Amino acid sequence: MPDIALSDMVSTRRRVFKTRTFGRWLRKTNLADRHLCNAVDEMSAGLIDADPGGQVFKKRVAAPGRGKSGSARVVVATNLGNRWFFVYGFEKKDQANIGARELGTLRRVATSLLRLDASQLGVDQELGNLTEICHEEEKSHYH
Repeated sequence: MPDIALSDMVSTRRRVFKTRTFGRWLRKTNLADRHLCNAVDEMSAGLIDADPGGQVFKKRVAAPGRGKSGSARVVVATNLGNRWFFVYGFEKKDQANIGARELGTLRRVATSLLRLDASQLGVDQELGNLTEICHEEEKSHYH
């Protein structure tokens, strides 16, 4: 790999959140925050299961002891960069897919969440509406 000057690197902070509603659903599963963070890593690498549009993406998340085909499905509102919000989850055995009405609602939620600035994110965290589950500094390289 060639040497890259520090001036060619841009640091961005990836932040991952779950909504209060998603957190309630998550407690009923055997998934943990680390599984969600792994899903974001996969999605960042282009491994997205479905892109129904409106900055809403679906992803299968493998639960401990089960393969992805028998695991949970999550809906993530994201700009595919520095903001990721887990907004909805369901087990395939309980629900085949998301309906058009639900998808419309999820798209509106995604738009609202992705418009939040840092101050608004802080307020929503203090109110318990959002919980940050993982974040890290990423290095992007530009040539």
